Amino acid sequence: MSSRLVNPGQGAGMTIATMTGTRLRERRKALARRQGDVARAAGISASYLNLIEHDRRRATGPVLVRLAEVLGLDLSEFDEGRAAVLMAGLRAAAADALPRSEVDRMEDFAARFPGWAALAANLHGRATELERLVETLNDRLSHDPHLSAAVHDMLSSVSAVRATAAILAEDADIGAEWRDRFHRNIHQDSEKLALGAEALVAYLDGSTSRAEGPLTPQEEVEAWLSGQGWHLAALEPGGDGPAALAEGISVLGSNAARQLAGDWVRLAARDATQLPRTVLEPALAAGMDPLDIAAAHGGDVLCVFRRTATLPGRPEGLVICDGSGTITFRKPIPAFVPPRFGAACPLWPLFTALARPLMPIEVIAEMDGRGSLRLRLEAFGVTRHVGGAQGVELREAAMLVTPAPDGQPGARILPIGTTCRVCARKDCPARREPSIMGGSL
Repeated sequence: MSSRLVNPGQGAGMTIATMTGTRLRERRKALARRQGDVARAAGISASYLNLIEHDRRRATGPVLVRLAEVLGLDLSEFDEGRAAVLMAGLRAAAADALPRSEVDRMEDFAARFPGWAALAANLHGRATELERLVETLNDRLSHDPHLSAAVHDMLSSVSAVRATAAILAEDADIGAEWRDRFHRNIHQDSEKLALGAEALVAYLDGSTSRAEGPLTPQEEVEAWLSGQGWHLAALEPGGDGPAALAEGISVLGSNAARQLAGDWVRLAARDATQLPRTVLEPALAAGMDPLDIAAAHGGDVLCVFRRTATLPGRPEGLVICDGSGTITFRKPIPAFVPPRFGAACPLWPLFTALARPLMPIEVIAEMDGRGSLRLRLEAFGVTRHVGGAQGVELREAAMLVTPAPDGQPGARILPIGTTCRVCARKDCPARREPSIMGGSL
């Protein structure tokens, strides 16, 4: 199992700098201006401009400024940071495209038609956001206990009103006292139904804006950790300790959330003591395997997983589950957002590791609906025996999620999804229920 990271953008055969020459050439042609005229106006030779336009020479800052003025271009169009964001967006769009886009011509497309390229990247980003929103809302509508309880209360009120109204309608000999009692019951149940309907409408109306908001104690804790950048610096050796986090925990919305946050802080404090940041970061930089790190420094593998995923700026996601397969912790990454309420994809190696404790598992996976976007999934499971041989066995597994290289020749690719309801893969042997997305793969 390897925890080495590879930048998914590497190996694409493109450099941001080469967009400058193509952009200048296309603009000059659009203005129907000759190369020599533009070169003279910019104070350079025609041969130098020719080299720049064909990406054989890089334009210096002053030269680029003069060329931009002559051609009426905004210098911000040549900003490398902006260009890098655009190219990253186009790479993501190309990865999802079926049939495959001409990736080798992506840079030329961005340079020739920067507006259309930005539009394509933005539309893909928006489509991805909407896909995730559909997944979140489906997850909520299918499994949210709060929504289920609200609907149940409304149906109970409707049934009560209907039964009482039926008695009043069918029995003309009801005494005045009983009729008044039934009327009061209908009034009370109607008020309860109206309040329940208003609350449900408000809840659903707020679904879009609160799609990423905390709904359960576990989500409250995860939102709090996300706000901390997932790293609790106070717990590191030499830090202020758990007491420094007490105020942040105290403002969580429920007692259950505060208790869960306290449990995580205690676990994270033990992890930081067992595997200090000053030890772990050099090991990760050297490309050490999580098992080797655990063996070399006395920590367990799950400790290495937790510490790796929660160090500042680390790109790894993390999912932890208990012996029932219930997800107890989620650190999502853009390419991998675990479901909140529904059961997860049974093909995740997380669940294989749960059934095979102490056996390391590593696979390259391809997410449903993400084209050729691939992830490295590393999973490990452990057992604890509480009360000795006659006690109970507790199991726990964790899965580290890392963006994988674009290509690994010969590697077996495991097709996975988030949950069956929003996975469109056809003929999946692990499918539990039909997908609402419509099969396409």
